Amino acid sequence: MSRPLVEILYFDGCPNHEAAGAVVERVAAELQLEPAIELVEVPDAEAATRLRFLGSPTVRVDGQDVEPGAQERADFVFACRVYRTEDGFSGQPDEDWIREALTRGAA
Repeated sequence: MSRPLVEILYFDGCPNHEAAGAVVERVAAELQLEPAIELVEVPDAEAATRLRFLGSPTVRVDGQDVEPGAQERADFVFACRVYRTEDGFSGQPDEDWIREALTRGAA
């Protein structure tokens, strides 16, 4: 198995990036994976566009956003991100999305 790269993109003051990181770590431990986790601070709107940032926090595994369908989006923004999950709106990605992305990344 390979070691997936997890990037957590955020801006300073985001209330949800630490919780997203905790979910990544917990799910990785359940899967018995040790991903390389990188925190990527997005300092401004220009960087948001350059980094294809969909809001804070954005979680990517091996360069792919964990949210299904996010690759087709182009609404790059320097703002908080709200995810639409099966359980309603959330400030962090769905745990199942992270699990699926980590499983793909480790294959």
